[in-house]
Amino acid sequence: MVKKYLLADQTIPHADIQELIAWLNTRPWLSQGPLVKEFEREWAKWLGTKHAVYVNSGSSANLLMYYAFLVSKKHKNHRVIVPAVSWPTSVAPALQLGFQPIMCDADEEDFGLDMDSLENLLKKYRPTAVTAVHVLGVPNKMDRLLALKKKYGFALLEDTCAAFGSRYDGRMVGTFGDMSTFSLFYGHHLSTIEGGMVCTDRDDLYDILLQIRSHGWAKDLSPETERKLARKYKVMEFNRPFTFYLPGFNVRSTDLNARLGLCQLRRTEHVIQCRVANHKIYQSRFTKAPGFHCQKNDRAEICSISFVALAPSPKKRDEIAARLRQNQIETRPLGGGNMSRQPFWKDRLGALKLPVSDRIAATCFQLPNHPLLEPEDIHFICDTVLTGRH
Repeated sequence: MVKKYLLADQTIPHADIQELIAWLNTRPWLSQGPLVKEFEREWAKWLGTKHAVYVNSGSSANLLMYYAFLVSKKHKNHRVIVPAVSWPTSVAPALQLGFQPIMCDADEEDFGLDMDSLENLLKKYRPTAVTAVHVLGVPNKMDRLLALKKKYGFALLEDTCAAFGSRYDGRMVGTFGDMSTFSLFYGHHLSTIEGGMVCTDRDDLYDILLQIRSHGWAKDLSPETERKLARKYKVMEFNRPFTFYLPGFNVRSTDLNARLGLCQLRRTEHVIQCRVANHKIYQSRFTKAPGFHCQKNDRAEICSISFVALAPSPKKRDEIAARLRQNQIETRPLGGGNMSRQPFWKDRLGALKLPVSDRIAATCFQLPNHPLLEPEDIHFICDTVLTGRH
């Protein structure tokens, strides 16, 4: 039987499923409850942030991140810079919530925000916020980004959905922004089937996130904070549990998903070590291959969701994709490439010519990276692409 190489494989291992079954047999609370709070505490402790708020997907996490910033009334205008190479729901909330999104081209090395282009946009538009995506786990140039943040005074919204465990100068990504998001979808580093986190060190944003996650009510706030709101709005005592202070959503997750998450957190170091090691093998092979180009960041430890490279041409990419399929190696493009060319953006704001992002869209392909892959598997995949021997 020919071995299949999937982009994601057994993210939730059999042992975690067995633990979940045993837990379910105790007839526990299933909807959002004590395990969600425990999972949030353990996640924040692992990451190194003060707060974490668990929701039903990484996309919902991004939606709450944008909306919490809007509700906080800390914005000086409605302009926000978003990265061209990203995921639709990394930028869609800016459109959905009435921001004025401005798209920035990608950096040639890490595929995140191009810092020179970003500074030009900052000078021209003076936006209230910048959204940074660590593309497939490769951090942005965070030293320059933080210097620009200090100089221009924008809020930093950090999409870390595909960068769990990556570090920049030894510091965990997801700890640089005013808020950060993570995805716990099956295809990512860790999984609760579906799920996401919003993380922050700011108490004011945390209180907003807790409310807008659950209808806009104050049930999840600390008793002291809830009492202050009730006094401020002169709420009748009996009505306090069903008083809605903000126009919220319902994007809660469940204790069932959180129970999986607590199992998954025990595997963090193993997952990170395997993905970092695999990524280094890919990089060592592709950086020496004529005509190919791959992401890099010399100041980062890269815990990638998958490895991405650029082929010498679109035609060459088609040939590589066919060879990968013949050898049962799963591949796909990188997100939406130049996101301004996607219909949801193009129909509203028009397509933009962004040279680096356009090249990525035309020539990129992803390769598997997950803990079940051994070094010989990575070399086999590299040989299939680079030598065509298989």
